[in-house]
Amino acid sequence: MFTDEYFIKLALQEAEYALEKDEVPVGCIVVFKDRIIARSHNLTETLNDVTAHAEMQAITSAAHFLGGKYLQNCTMYITLEPCVMCAGALAWSQISKVVIGARDEHRGFMGKNISLHPKTEIVTGIMENECSTIVKNFFKNKR
Repeated sequence: MFTDEYFIKLALQEAEYALEKDEVPVGCIVVFKDRIIARSHNLTETLNDVTAHAEMQAITSAAHFLGGKYLQNCTMYITLEPCVMCAGALAWSQISKVVIGARDEHRGFMGKNISLHPKTEIVTGIMENECSTIVKNFFKNKR
């Protein structure tokens, strides 16, 4: 039941919440022992804060829940590949696994030769079409 697809679907719900707020529709879930401990979406426009990406919000929330700065034994499910800033925060958090829906060829960390913590497992392409479509449609409607 608790598959990567299951949690990416929940992250997509978060992306929908961002879309309703006219934010770039990116959603994120952090899971610890099959339990959701953080959920978030982009809030850069709402908070007028360029660092208020879904991943940054989720890292802060998960760390608060766990009572420490490291997210070992946690998995982040994110609809869009993290940017360089978020990848840096993920590396410092020592998160165990990151599951990415769609790649971000322009701003994603993977194309910039940046790596996360050496022990972090990365999985990509989970529900890739759904995750990329919501972002593409958002920007198409903006033009």
